[in-house]
Amino acid sequence: MPKKKSKPVPRKPRADAQRNRDRILEIAKDAFTRSGANSSLDDVAKQAGIGPGTLYRHFPTRDALLEAVYRTEVGRLAAAEQKLAQTMPPIEALRAWMLLFVDYIAAKQIIAPALNTIVGGPSKLFESSGDQIKGAIHGLVERAIKSGDIRPDLDPLDLLRALVGVSNVASGPDWAQSARRLVEILILGSRPIA
Repeated sequence: MPKKKSKPVPRKPRADAQRNRDRILEIAKDAFTRSGANSSLDDVAKQAGIGPGTLYRHFPTRDALLEAVYRTEVGRLAAAEQKLAQTMPPIEALRAWMLLFVDYIAAKQIIAPALNTIVGGPSKLFESSGDQIKGAIHGLVERAIKSGDIRPDLDPLDLLRALVGVSNVASGPDWAQSARRLVEILILGSRPIA
């Protein structure tokens, strides 16, 4: 009986390679947010202090870079749920996470149109990110309900829908400030009815 070949375990990137990758993603996010998805990748590389070859080694196409920026933002948002839950009272953790969600929406508004051009569409990407975001908000709301800070009949997705809704009807650059104010309104409206 022949032995099964085991799959090689992907090796962890070198520390300097990981730092380069992280720096590229941060600068690309800023560039895409500031100038749109057609930002110069050569400028991204220059601002990251690397050569274009290094950028293309990490991200062979603009689409790969856009997708990586998007996945990174979703990952940060999902990871923030655990960190906030461990370091803040339930209602404050929920408020802080919702403010981070506003920032996520801002990044998504810039990146999403470009993601729509990726061959095969972004549906799987958005689908997996939606699951992560829903899991995070459910955990935070559940915790706030248990503490008595939030009424038990609150649907966590209603909070997300309200924030996404204000971003979709936004016509001006100050929509994010409006969304941040909406976070306070939502938190106050979610309190237990006396």
